Amino acid sequence: MPLLILLGALLLPRVTMVLLWLFTNWFSGVFPSVLWPVLGFLFLPVTTLWYSAVYHWFGGHWDIVPIIGLVVALVIDLAPTRYRRRRREVVVVER
Repeated sequence: MPLLILLGALLLPRVTMVLLWLFTNWFSGVFPSVLWPVLGFLFLPVTTLWYSAVYHWFGGHWDIVPIIGLVVALVIDLAPTRYRRRRREVVVVER
C-alpha cells in the first residue's frame, strides 16, 4: 500500500497532497504556517511531499538520504517536460 501511495505521489503530486490533507493529519505540525504548504502545492508539490515525509519518516533530521531525496524531488519539480513546452505551428499563406 505505501508503494502505491508513493507511485501516486510521483504521478499526481497535487492530488496526493489534497487526499492526504483531507483524509489524514499528515501535514499537521510540519509547517509553521499555512503559507508554506499552499506555496508548495502551487510551485513545488513533490518537494513539499518529500519535506513532510522527512518530518514523519526521518524525524526531521536532514542526513544524506533526505538530502539526496530533496535534490531528486527538486529535479522532478523543476525539470521541463514535453507537456509544459509550447508547440509552435508555422502557417504558410500563399497569395
